[in-house]
Amino acid sequence: MRKRSWGFVAVGLLVALVLAGVVSNYASSHPDGLDSSLLKGCTVNADDEITGGSCPAQQARDHELADSPLADYGIRGVENGFLSTGLSGVVGVLLTFAVGGGLFWLLRRRGPADSGTRGEQAGGTADRQPASGSVG
Repeated sequence: MRKRSWGFVAVGLLVALVLAGVVSNYASSHPDGLDSSLLKGCTVNADDEITGGSCPAQQARDHELADSPLADYGIRGVENGFLSTGLSGVVGVLLTFAVGGGLFWLLRRRGPADSGTRGEQAGGTADRQPASGSVG
């Protein structure tokens, strides 16, 4: 990879880390469209707990991974909410970058082992001689 490409990847990773580590803490705490549509027909209090009515959200159960280290947009064991959310975002970005980078590394196009120069692999004319009688 060229030096310019590495710079682009590094800047992209840095932007993603800043967004995940800092900006994610300012995301809306109000329910998204799916949550609010599942609450239609129910009465909820200020803590978003269902207090009456009938709605699909009453059938909700905890996920099998609800007690995992990165569950619920935080890191288990970190008491500071801002830090917990930011760290979980950073860990998520780094894991995604590592898995994606690993897949790209595994799947990258490889030429034949003994094919010569890069110009020949790409169909270039790096090592070709000009036709006889031509100048330039």
